[in-house]
Amino acid sequence: MERTSMRFFLKILICIIPINFLFGQSPSFQTYINPVIPGDHPDATLTRIGNDFYTTGSSFNVTPVIYHSTDLVHWEAIAQPVSAAWSNYGDQAGGGCWGGQMVYYNGEYWHFFSRANTMYYVKATAPEGPWSMPVKINNPSTLPYGLGYDNSIFIDDDNKWYLVVKNGQPNNGIVELGDDGQPTGVVYNLNWLNPAPDYPYSWAEGPVMWKYNGYYYYSFARDLGGGQKVMRSRTLTADQSAWEMLGDFFNENDPQKSSSLFTSPNHASAAIMLDDSTSWVIHPLYAKGEWKGQGRQGLLNQVRYDVNGKPVADYPVNKSFTAPNLPSSGIPWMVPHSDFFTSSALHPEWSFLGYTPSSKYSLTDRPGWLRLSPKNSTQANTVIKNDGEHNYSLITRLDFNAQSTSDQAGLWIMRGDQTMEVKLVSTFSTEGKKLITFGFKSTKYETENTIGDTLWLKLIRKNHKISGYFSSNGFDWSEIGSAIDVAEIDSYSDFSTFTGTRQGLYVKGTSDAWFDFYIYRDAYTPIMAECPANQFGTAVVVTKLPPNLLGKIHNDDWALYAGVEFGNAEYAKSCDSLKITASCLTAGSAVEVYIDSIDANTKIAICAIDTTGSWTNFRTFATNLSKPVSGNHDVYLKFVGPGNGELFRLESLQFITNSKPTAINIRQGNNRPQRFYLEQNYPNPFNPVTRIKYSMPVTGYLSIKVYDLIGREVATVFDGVQQAGNYTAVFDGSNLTSGIYFYRMETNGFVETKKLVFLK
Repeated sequence: MERTSMRFFLKILICIIPINFLFGQSPSFQTYINPVIPGDHPDATLTRIGNDFYTTGSSFNVTPVIYHSTDLVHWEAIAQPVSAAWSNYGDQAGGGCWGGQMVYYNGEYWHFFSRANTMYYVKATAPEGPWSMPVKINNPSTLPYGLGYDNSIFIDDDNKWYLVVKNGQPNNGIVELGDDGQPTGVVYNLNWLNPAPDYPYSWAEGPVMWKYNGYYYYSFARDLGGGQKVMRSRTLTADQSAWEMLGDFFNENDPQKSSSLFTSPNHASAAIMLDDSTSWVIHPLYAKGEWKGQGRQGLLNQVRYDVNGKPVADYPVNKSFTAPNLPSSGIPWMVPHSDFFTSSALHPEWSFLGYTPSSKYSLTDRPGWLRLSPKNSTQANTVIKNDGEHNYSLITRLDFNAQSTSDQAGLWIMRGDQTMEVKLVSTFSTEGKKLITFGFKSTKYETENTIGDTLWLKLIRKNHKISGYFSSNGFDWSEIGSAIDVAEIDSYSDFSTFTGTRQGLYVKGTSDAWFDFYIYRDAYTPIMAECPANQFGTAVVVTKLPPNLLGKIHNDDWALYAGVEFGNAEYAKSCDSLKITASCLTAGSAVEVYIDSIDANTKIAICAIDTTGSWTNFRTFATNLSKPVSGNHDVYLKFVGPGNGELFRLESLQFITNSKPTAINIRQGNNRPQRFYLEQNYPNPFNPVTRIKYSMPVTGYLSIKVYDLIGREVATVFDGVQQAGNYTAVFDGSNLTSGIYFYRMETNGFVETKKLVFLK
């Protein structure tokens, strides 16, 4: 009855939503689940500038990120306002930037933040930057306790603007700013808000302000333990008697509060109002239980004013909420996304860990590759992203010449306090051999690296278990050791370690490391179904032994798996089909598969699910795709079937490729060659791998193919458009029989043939 009532309510709700909301929007955009910004997003602020929305907050040792949205649900990283190369940036756990807010004032974009209890601002002419160097904000003489941290900006109707200040336990205030971003001397001292000796609000931190219906609303977090309070005044004043304390900001009476995944909400942003008069906040919050390690994640909730004008925000309970009445601009769901390093600058989704001179990385030294250089002989260099999901895969192709035991480069997942990490790296042994190692704390697996300096690495996370793999070609993977339990990374809650788990790329020692790409959620690695990024009508089914399942699936329910990488020219795979592992009691059900939205023209497959006899008996069901798929996509599963009962339970989905390349191309350097050139392969004879070097002075179509003695084509090294540059093709002859072969290069009127010998 409860489920039927909910569906009836939603149907009525959809009927009354304005037509302009429904057109151009997938059903998947009409609801959302929290978090909308997975991973660590502490001390969140929220700004509306026209039809665009921006959020940022504390970054601590990680360089800060500005996120942009048009619908408050789908967010993208667009800028890093403070460079890791700034000489004042911190380089220790918990250091770096505290607080942060971007606003638009007098024709410029301003970003305010705190570093080492000192306030700064940076400016830009566009939200994407470039941003200026930080300017220190002077402490006004009329403010005895200083400017502090976790502050925010309020712009009044008369265009006066204010820094809303918190410094230490008892001190709150409102500081007027001039057009230059410096205090004018006008200060509203609110130190009566949280007086000694009892400190009723413990810290009364993260203050924010907004205006509604003629009132100034002032809201603040009641320390780290939880709780958000709000007060209001008709006038902007320091007079305590003019402020009315309204009590709790969030709906603490929600009947689903006790079972919510996220509890004790606080540190909410200012409430922003949309054109339809609805109001919304972004706020950061730990998940309870063993997943606190992902930090304070970014949640979205609606604010409703009662008849007396008191604002009450929805409690972040475990359900699908109706999304704001805003059009989507095609921004994908916020998860870490793949990067093929094709730009001249790092995507702002990447952050550096601590102070990092710009000389310690490059995307132009070798186009299409990221160079990371160790900061020094003992200090690693990392680029990282928020670790915001429970299940995913990470893949990179690494070129690294380890020469000493201190040399390491590869993939890692790091605890917020920087004391623990899971690492899969290329390194060097004390016996003088190159190794591939995978480890966490005292657990360490290693194998000799017989592939060479250029190899593929992959980490697979299934909840608290992580496995490590390596490959010569990205298709044939070998596991190193066995899965490692990393629950200690995921479950911490100590104050010194509250900065959130991160994932990314890593180099340490004395040698530079080159990374060809970074793939998040490979389509061809099993995707666990239990934790979709967004869903409607489904729920996690907890099992005694992992994995958990996606269950309570009924007709018309759906689930989203975000940021799935199908491949492109740099990661050349062809998607052929799909398989889904499920249990089912009802015949006649199916899974419809869509990319990017649930619209008819985005459907790529229908996979029939037959009965398996019981909920604990699982089978794998397969189907072909209706059209080829490449690139990075959000994948939606829509569930259809008879009746009103539960249809099936899903364990995993996996896309299939049967196209295995015989060669991997590696671009060398950034100097454009002067002529076409094809070198003799080395080694020759070979078994099973050899390298073929060639040069392209101009971009154009290129074919390099292998032929047997009677002229039959037996392998393709490269066939397609090739950018100008010097290349090395790593050719694998495992599928050949022993004998003499020829390889021929054809491009732009240039033809050359050379002999190679394969010996098994």
